[in-house]
Formats: sequence, structure tokens, C-alpha cells
Amino acid sequence: MASPKRPIRIAGVSGGVFDRFRAIEDFSKDPLIDVIFGDWISEVSMTLRGSQKLDGIKSGAATEAYEQSFITMLSPGIENIAKHGQKVAVNAGACDPEAMAQRIQQLCKDKGTDLKVSWVTGDNVTEQFQKHLRNGEKFLSLPTDAPIQNWGAEPIFAQAYLGGVGIAEALRHGADIVICGRVSDASPVIGSAMWWHSWAREDFEKMANALVAGHLIECSSYITGGAYTGFKKELLESGNNFTNLGFPIAEISADGQVVITKEKDTGGIVTTNTVTAQLLYEIQGPLYYNSDVTARIDGIHLVQESPDRVRVEGVQGLPPPPTTKIGITAQGGWQAEFHYFLTGLDIAEKVKMVEAQTIASMGEYRKEFTTLSFNVTGSVATQPRSLSEATVELRIFAQTRNPDMVSAGKNKGISPDHPTFAKFCIENCLQGYPGGTPGTDMRQAVGKPFFEYWVSLFPQSEIDHVVWTHDGRKIPVSPPARVKEYPRRQDSYETTSPKPLSSWGPTRKAPLGSIVHGRSGDKSSDCNVGFWARDDEEWDWLRSLLTVKEIQSLLDKEYNGGAVDRFEIPGVRAVHFLLRDHLDRGVNSSSSYDVLGKLVAEYLRCKQVDIPVKFLEKGII
Repeated sequence: MASPKRPIRIAGVSGGVFDRFRAIEDFSKDPLIDVIFGDWISEVSMTLRGSQKLDGIKSGAATEAYEQSFITMLSPGIENIAKHGQKVAVNAGACDPEAMAQRIQQLCKDKGTDLKVSWVTGDNVTEQFQKHLRNGEKFLSLPTDAPIQNWGAEPIFAQAYLGGVGIAEALRHGADIVICGRVSDASPVIGSAMWWHSWAREDFEKMANALVAGHLIECSSYITGGAYTGFKKELLESGNNFTNLGFPIAEISADGQVVITKEKDTGGIVTTNTVTAQLLYEIQGPLYYNSDVTARIDGIHLVQESPDRVRVEGVQGLPPPPTTKIGITAQGGWQAEFHYFLTGLDIAEKVKMVEAQTIASMGEYRKEFTTLSFNVTGSVATQPRSLSEATVELRIFAQTRNPDMVSAGKNKGISPDHPTFAKFCIENCLQGYPGGTPGTDMRQAVGKPFFEYWVSLFPQSEIDHVVWTHDGRKIPVSPPARVKEYPRRQDSYETTSPKPLSSWGPTRKAPLGSIVHGRSGDKSSDCNVGFWARDDEEWDWLRSLLTVKEIQSLLDKEYNGGAVDRFEIPGVRAVHFLLRDHLDRGVNSSSSYDVLGKLVAEYLRCKQVDIPVKFLEKGII
């Protein structure tokens, strides 16, 4: 291991199974990179791979319930990883880290290297969960506080979010590549820094900084300009190579100091604004929990050291909670959708007609559908210049536990006149609205399985956390010895000493996003959204304007009556809101297009508010 005096340099190569595949190969060529890290697991992949693993257990057949895309990305970089002595730590093992580790070990041998592959288990807590459930444990939902007994779905798989200590142990015992299942997104960064700098398990201040570093680079180019609300001027109009945004690098010193930068000779930027954008993504409040440590983030401030180098300061480290998050999967049934295109006048009346006719066609079969929604996307321009500008889309979305209702059952020989969702939707076309035009891709009307997902808490003391080394050893990882109980609900408050909005002089109606950056995301059915200002004067205005009541008003028809939590991060001039249970059960089963909550910030930024004229005169974002 290198001297602890030198910061460890960790490259973030993936924010999901769909990310660009070039990153591992490119970083493997850089001898200054010490660890390659990526996040491959989402709530969608957890449910899909969990169901896949369960099917294999039931049938006795081997499964590959892991993320194949990681192997595809890793393969061309293996020789250089071995040459430069780099380490790799990822959660791509999903629900079968052992099978993936064995496959990668063989791949490394086939490439002529002696890289050593270890894996981490313990995240599959289905057995322990079922035992607690039989004993009456409520497993309260994190978004809603409802007991799991109210769910109405039968759990089939449960995964706990593990920390980074197991990864540190694997590296200490000689692993070059560490394959994990459901460790938290940032845990490989914590584990890598613990190993490199020989940190103890109660070095909470240092570990909290590593946790924040992991959070910042876990989504790859999200922090180098991806999804950034300043993209027009700083990427598109500046001549930046936005078709190849660089992947990020976190430099973590022995004392925990973090600097975020990116790979050389690529597009994108690393600024205090792009770092703020990722900082505000998917957080839940001033405390950021991990199985190893809790980071207090409302004291964070950022320093632009030089171009594409931002230093993170003000992170506070606290002990971890005695529990960790658990994701519970259930089979939800089947879902399908059907689309109509509506043009020109009387859109609301046309929608009303389609809805009434479709439900009438269903008759008694309406009760077979657990979800049935009619949603319009878009609006007709006042003076449209093309057919597209005059057309909106009506999406009929259905979920059912009866596969024959969406032609997805085992009975492939059902007659053409069997009542199905598609038939109910299309049979009224000739008695329907003016210009009636259905979507022609009928594949969407054939049901596909979907899963329900429940998020709760689980005791760390009951997790069988184990490292399996490349040379056959089994190393148990004990739960944290020092923990702290935290309130279930994080602090929520309005700003202190708000100023009258008239203090800044004359105003003009303009979109909030004209001068305010924003970012939003999802955690189960919760949606978080953060906004930040360009300078101190605009920050005083922003924190005075954006109250909980104002956000509820701006949400308008999107506000579902749920609780809204609010807190501030003054060091980055940010106001953050957590919209609890906002996303219709989350990504796996949502009836909305916005399954990931990423559209919420842009929806709110386009809302017209009274903005001081002098702010607009500075220029818009």
C-alpha cells in the first residue's frame, strides 16, 4: 500500500447499468488512479435481480442475478489494472456477488493476470426479515410511516444496505477486485479510504468526509455537468465538449479532506455549482446516514481551488445508527399502457370522452385493475405552427394482478374476443373524439410484470456481514460497536429572520429558474428537491421566498397533500425540501412518467414568480 501521506485517488466510473462503457478502460490507463469505483444497483435492479435470485432458489438452477454490464465494462481494462496495481470496488454483484466474483476471477486468468477477486455478502436478509415479520414486526415505511401489514403485497426478497468496512477488510486481505451486492452507493469509497489510510472504525470525522465524497462521485458525470441547470451557458454555448463529459475523481487525504476533480482531456466542468448540484441529489435532510457513519451536511461549504478542482469543507462526522435501510421486494402484478393522440381544440372534453368510454367498456372488469389512470402530456400552442405543436398525448395506464386482463397470462390460446385492456382501449375509436388516433405500437398494451418495493429499517446487529477472500477465507465483519439513536424524522424548519420580499425593490414575473439552480431525485416514493442561489443577496431572497407553503403552492396540482420537510445549507446558499411519499410508490410501480423524481426541479423552476428586476438584470442562468 502507498504511503498514507498521499491522498487516495478514486475514480467514479458508473452511475448505473446504462452508463457509458468507456470509463474503466480509460481510467485503467492512468497510473495515478488508485481505486476504480462505480454504482450499478438501483431500486429497479434490486427488485429484478431479487426476483431472479428467488426463482433460481426455487428451481434449484444456477442464476446470474448480477449486473452483466459491469463485466462488459471491466474486461478491456483488466490488463492495465494489473499493470498499474489498481483496485476495483463495486456493488455490481447485485443479488449474486459470489457468482459474479467467480466469473470475473476466471476472466482475469483468461487475460493472463493474477488479479485476486473477493466478494462481500450479508445484504440478503430475507430469512431474518421473514422471521421478524412472523413475530409481528411492523417494518414501518420510511416515506409514510405505515406498517408493512398495510401493504397488501407479499414480500419475496429483502436486502439490507451494507457499509464499507467489509470492502476495507477485503482489500486488507489482498483483494484487487471486490464484488459486493447491496452496499450503499458510497460505501466502496468509504471502504477504500479506510484501507488506504488505515482508519479505525470510529474515525467518524474522516469517514464522514469519505461518505460525502462517495455521494458526490457515485453518479459519474452528474457532477461534471450532467443534469446541471447551468448547462446552456457553461456547456452548450461555451464550446465545451459536452458530448464527452469527464468522469469524476475524488482525492481523499489521510485527515479526510476531500477534493473533487475529473479526468483530463475530456469535456465537462467541476465547479462549486456542479458539486452543489450533486450534493443536493437524493439527500433526505441535514443528516446523511450510512451503516458505518453519519455525516452532518448542513455545514458544508465549497472552495474552488483551481479550474476543475473543488475542495469540500465543513462535513461533521457522527456515529452510525444501529439500523440500516432495507429494501423489500414483492411481486406487484402486470402493467400495460395505451396511447391516444389528441389535436387542437377541446382537449379536456376529448379526454373526458375517452375515459368514460373506456371505463364503460370495462364494465365489471374495471375491478380487475388495481391502478387505472388517464394522463395528458403536453399542451396545445396558442397559435401552433405545426401539427406537433397542436398535439398532446393521452396515456392510459393500468396495473392488474390478473395477467389475462393484459394478455400476459400462461393461457396463450385465449380467444380474440377475450376481454383485455387493449380491447377496452381501442374498441371505442370509431365512436370517439374528433381526430381519434391511437398509438400503433400495441406491444405497450401487452402486460409486463412489475414489482412493489417497500423501504424500512433493519438492525445492523442481525446482519451476517462476511468477506469471502480470493484464497478461500471467510472473514466475519462485526456491526459497529458505537452507534447513536436518531429521531425517525429529520429536522425541518423555516428560515431564520426572513426578509420582506419587497426589500429588493421592483419585481417582474419570470420563471424561478431564470436565476435559481435546482436539482431533484428519488428515494423510494420520497422526492427531494434543492435550490441554490448565485450570490449572497439572491440567497437572502431565495430563503425568504421558498417556504414550505410556497413550495406547496408552486407544486399546484402536483401536490398530493403529503408532508414537506425543509432545511438549509447556507454554505452553498441552498434550500432543500423533502416531499414525502410524492412519487406514487416509487420507480418500480409508479403510474407517472416521472418515476425518478428528476422532473420535479425543472417543473418548479419553470413556475412564474415575482423576481426582483435587479436580479434579472445580472443575466439569466
